[in-house]
Amino acid sequence: MTRKILIIGLLLFFGSRIQAQKKFTSDEGEISFTSNAKLELINASSKNIKGIIDPMTGNFAFVVTIQSFQGFNSNLQREHFNEKYMETDKFYDATFSGKIIEAVDFKKDGVYDVRAKGNLVIHGKKQARIIPGKIQIGKGVLKIDSNFTIPLTDHDIKVPQVVTEKIATEIFVKISVALTQK
Repeated sequence: MTRKILIIGLLLFFGSRIQAQKKFTSDEGEISFTSNAKLELINASSKNIKGIIDPMTGNFAFVVTIQSFQGFNSNLQREHFNEKYMETDKFYDATFSGKIIEAVDFKKDGVYDVRAKGNLVIHGKKQARIIPGKIQIGKGVLKIDSNFTIPLTDHDIKVPQVVTEKIATEIFVKISVALTQK
């Protein structure tokens, strides 16, 4: 349901605005996370990240399907991630939408250090965030790279006492997405 609402919202938001410059979109990228706890290191990634950026306004929206994450230490660990912690039966997607703070000349090749200000929704809990990143524009492709941390408490993700030394309280996230104009 959340995914349908986001897609409809994106279409209404971006589709209703007639602009001379086309939007940058992506149906694929890579997002990974690392939990580096005292007793266990957990890494997982997904290539199921979709996004759109309006070069006229700097507005953006990204979505990733939580169940698409792969690479856990075991299948049981992946199952616990989806069922017990992320509750993907209720909270299917994670989203980040907002606006790029710095001015970027989307028509000019170059590298830009930027901050994205918006709402990060994970586990159904919305948090206002400013996330740093790097935009590289070249030959009609816009590439975004970003690294940041997410405290589990910010999104009401509860870790049982029995596994607190196996799951970090802050998760390191890395994103790399290439977008093209359409």
